[in-house]
Amino acid sequence: MHCPYCGNAESRVVDTRSAGEAIRRRRECQVCRKRFTTYEQISEALLIVKRDGRREPFDRYKLLEGLRIACAKRPIAMADIERVVNQIEEHLLSLGRAEVPSGVIGQMILEKLKELDPLAYIRFAIVYMEMEDVEALQQELDRLMAERG
Repeated sequence: MHCPYCGNAESRVVDTRSAGEAIRRRRECQVCRKRFTTYEQISEALLIVKRDGRREPFDRYKLLEGLRIACAKRPIAMADIERVVNQIEEHLLSLGRAEVPSGVIGQMILEKLKELDPLAYIRFAIVYMEMEDVEALQQELDRLMAERG
């Protein structure tokens, strides 16, 4: 595990706790002495079927990064983003399938973001729905406003 502050690979575990289905570890970098948190989870063999037919392993970090980008500069706690990732991951694993279409994950993200923050929802939807013009964005905004009103 590399330190997120200085990149050093040497750290020591300061504290270990259970965090639901994961193990939370507080670590201290041996070089810069800063502390950071890591989570360990059991890895399940789940493949994601992309739109073009490619298959790739489910990547929790990739999901977290996508949500983090959509929620950037919004008043959303990292704990809320982590909770959404946990909920999506748990749902995918509960399906009991070896392969899941990426569209299923995309729709789940949209639903969760719609509840969490409408602007983060729109940010994600622009990329996910491949909106190419302002009219498509306006239609989605109108639909979102109709659901809220």
